[in-house]
Amino acid sequence: MRELPDLRHPALAAPGRHPILAVYDGSAASKHALAYAAGLARRTDHWLIIVRIWRFGVRQAERMRRVRTELADTDLGGLDIEIVFPIGDPARELIRATAERRADALVIGASRRLTPAPMTFRVVRRASCPVVVVP
Repeated sequence: MRELPDLRHPALAAPGRHPILAVYDGSAASKHALAYAAGLARRTDHWLIIVRIWRFGVRQAERMRRVRTELADTDLGGLDIEIVFPIGDPARELIRATAERRADALVIGASRRLTPAPMTFRVVRRASCPVVVVP
């Protein structure tokens, strides 16, 4: 198993570079979305923020380790990366993240577990950037 590349704090990114946000939950659809977002970030010289949302904040350190282990096999080389773990309502947290981070795009996998239609529509309508839903 490969190690995840060193995660650089976004403050090291050049001024004016906005991130691409990728929602990751471990599902096949979210892995496709992450791959798409990573490619988009590489092609457009953006940095990548991987967002993993939980509804409850129990055992965060364990969850973070598990996500980092899952991501070790993902091709994220050559990217400035940040992983964030907000806790709360997924739609609200994604809408907030796009605005706070001034994201240029949000990429979501179309899994049933992560993106039931009402949540996806809320995010698409209210996000401060384009939302890409990857099958």
